[in-house]
Amino acid sequence: MEYRTLGKTGLTVSVLSYGASSLGGVFREIDEAEGIRTVHVALDLGINYIDVAPYYGITRAETVLGKALKGIPRDRYYLATKVGRYGDDEFDFSAKRVIASVDESLKRLGVDYVDIIQCHDIEFGSLDQIVNETIPALCRVQEQGKARFIGITGYPLKIFRYVLDRTEVDTILSYCHYTLNDTSLEGLISYLEEKGVGIINASPLGMGLLTNRGTPGWHPASDEIKKTCAQAAAYCRSKGVDIAKLALQFSLSNPRIHTTLVGTANPENIRKNVRWIEEPIDEELLAEVREILKPIANRTWPVGRPENN
Repeated sequence: MEYRTLGKTGLTVSVLSYGASSLGGVFREIDEAEGIRTVHVALDLGINYIDVAPYYGITRAETVLGKALKGIPRDRYYLATKVGRYGDDEFDFSAKRVIASVDESLKRLGVDYVDIIQCHDIEFGSLDQIVNETIPALCRVQEQGKARFIGITGYPLKIFRYVLDRTEVDTILSYCHYTLNDTSLEGLISYLEEKGVGIINASPLGMGLLTNRGTPGWHPASDEIKKTCAQAAAYCRSKGVDIAKLALQFSLSNPRIHTTLVGTANPENIRKNVRWIEEPIDEELLAEVREILKPIANRTWPVGRPENN
């Protein structure tokens, strides 16, 4: 496993990290024991950064992860959770709620502190409230020793610049913006580096776009994006390659992105992902696939409040 330093935090994180949303049964019904085993396998393979949130499975992911981490030395992993999002349409970034939320998460996770506490999907709230109320509240949590660092997460890239122009955070979590079909996160990297902000990339498979299975019904991408990604997947299959492998290898190949999250509740999937990133990327196939995806390159979709897109 390769490790990179997460911005100015000084945390040395595995380039492949574990997204625990799957433990909440977000994508399919899971076997809890299998989910717990997946966390243990991830740690044994050198993954040392775990990301979760109360929103995933409406607290279930945190609860299952807490069971998985029981008895594991705290210095074996870095742990991140979130505040502010508690349901599909339930957001509360008020100081009172986020402070209570941290205590609730710590209890579910069975730990005294998290390494990173993140404001979750901030594009659904008022960015001024995030700057003036939420982050100052998390600074108090930090002072109490319940969190070491503070981060923000979301989909539209403009939200990161807006917040970082007005206050300081330690990390950002961006998803679906450093993939085979969308590398728009690249345009923000120099800005983030200047500020010493740690860069966490999520959804390297584009929430299903870059898989043989294809996208779930709720996926917000346009039909053109879905169709073009399906063509790229078919082309990879014709070459005997799973597009998910190429997509994961590509997302992890940029040394300026510190870690990339993958989510699964299946131990075999984690083993496979680690195997894939140890193999060299097929540069010829990569070039051919990116050519297929060129018509939809960096195409996006709106998420959250209109003014935040």
